[in-house]
Amino acid sequence: MVVYASDLAEDALYEFEFWEDPASPMGILVGTPNEGGELDPPPENDPNVTFTVPVRGGVPYRCWIHMKVGTPKGWSQANMVWVQFTGAVDAANQEVLKPQTASYLTAQGPEQQGWSWVGCDLAGSEPPEALVTFRADGEVTVRIQAGMEGVGFDQFLLSPGQYLTQPPTSAIVEKTTGG
Repeated sequence: MVVYASDLAEDALYEFEFWEDPASPMGILVGTPNEGGELDPPPENDPNVTFTVPVRGGVPYRCWIHMKVGTPKGWSQANMVWVQFTGAVDAANQEVLKPQTASYLTAQGPEQQGWSWVGCDLAGSEPPEALVTFRADGEVTVRIQAGMEGVGFDQFLLSPGQYLTQPPTSAIVEKTTGG
């Protein structure tokens, strides 16, 4: 499942902005202005983007962000977001990664400015522990919160198969192959 920034409604953004970029699908990404300030992780309500995606229950998924690392300024390296989901559960079927809690995945891009596919990981974990499983089939809410000012992204990918262990190699993932 791939979601393009160009698919998002204006009301899905809280202190994020739509930016134009010819390298992005439909020429659009979303990002936050960089004033060099420091942002706090969830449950703080710092700049975020919220949308829904369909999932299958009991199936492990891997989350990827096609991130545009911005120009460093002050505290900000402009290369990190935090990701949360409704309906995500751990191996004991306990809710995890719930929006507005201190449970989240981190997608931290490289220090070099530019585009990169970045995995969503638990702090200090290996990718198998970064897999997300949902309790039931249906729509879930995805919440992507800016971890640093100046960060942007144009694609969110939630993959149960093709990209479970490795990121995409192309800059744009087609919606028909987003899995």
